[in-house]
Amino acid sequence: MASDVERLTAQVVESFADAPDPRGRQLLSDLVRHLHHFVTSNDVTESEWEQAIDFLTRTGQISTSTRQEFVLLSDTLGVSSIVDLLTHSRTPQTTPSAVLGPFYTDGPPETAQGGDISQGVAGTPLWADILITDTDGRPVPDAVTDVWQANKDGFYDVQLPELDGPVLRGRLRTDEQGRLRFWTTLPAEYPIPDDGPVGQLLQAVERHPYRAPHLHFMISAAGHQRLVTQLFVKGGHYIDSDTVFGVKEGLIVDFTPRVGPTPDGRAVDGEWRSLQFTFRIARLADGPAH
Repeated sequence: MASDVERLTAQVVESFADAPDPRGRQLLSDLVRHLHHFVTSNDVTESEWEQAIDFLTRTGQISTSTRQEFVLLSDTLGVSSIVDLLTHSRTPQTTPSAVLGPFYTDGPPETAQGGDISQGVAGTPLWADILITDTDGRPVPDAVTDVWQANKDGFYDVQLPELDGPVLRGRLRTDEQGRLRFWTTLPAEYPIPDDGPVGQLLQAVERHPYRAPHLHFMISAAGHQRLVTQLFVKGGHYIDSDTVFGVKEGLIVDFTPRVGPTPDGRAVDGEWRSLQFTFRIARLADGPAH
């Protein structure tokens, strides 16, 4: 039996021998070797494999333009975070990266300095004062920064069909000093969508579906490598058990409670929060663009 399996694996790997792309040939060949080893070492039964095919089929069927179940699967299995760690290890002097997540949408609303990306959505007001520099500490002007987050109840706008247009997301550009400032609301912990195959998987192994509270950032600037990352609320729920394994120590920051006057004179009744952070992004010359 072992020799038959080995011969079959070799035949499948050999079928990729003429692939014109060497990287593609390597990835497919290694995938087959690992997959065949998984099946044989665990003596996977026919019914178990049928269950796996059904799971993947349902994962594809539930996916839409606003819900990517395969991203959730990659995230909850830690694959997205492994790819992220490998990418960040190439430029360790930059701010740590983090997974993109399934709720990013391209072309968020252009937001002026000091604008409010919450668009009036209820929540504890949050003032963000962000500086973007290169790895030598030099400010990066005109860095395009996409920001997105969940609301106080843990939902993104794409999960709320009653909303008219995007909220809690925006696109800002740094000024000549590399700074950007904006209002939003304090993000909350939230469950990933758990009404599909990935949620059923988590339930079957008795894992919770919650993400620690965070803000997403995607920073792009001419001559620099793009940075996709998140800032996590220090002391927030699920910091130590984030369901997509996305929390990194360097991304846990203070969202400091404040009362009284705000930096731009906005009137706030009661508590508001303040976030100050410096992102360091790599020049293209500092390493490969990943």
